Amino acid sequence: MTAMTQTEKTGAGTDEAATLIGGARERIDSLDDRIIGLIQERMAVSAVIQEARISSGGRRVNLTREMEVLGHYRDALGKPGTALAMTMLELCRGRI
Repeated sequence: MTAMTQTEKTGAGTDEAATLIGGARERIDSLDDRIIGLIQERMAVSAVIQEARISSGGRRVNLTREMEVLGHYRDALGKPGTALAMTMLELCRGRI
């Protein structure tokens, strides 16, 4: 079995486009790593907030705050931003 060429890997029609796509994909992979790290950091901060809220007699989740977050993402990214925020909030809930 032969190795795939860069053009085959990227689906590009030319070597030049394959090179451009390859570089852009490396950048996307780097961005994805940073995004994952930021979400993990957000999860840790959320856990601190939840612990403080619960230990002071409050509820684990503050729905008013979650609606603010959903609105922020929707305003910045449109309807898909709401789905993204819902997933992020789900990741950040109940880690205590």
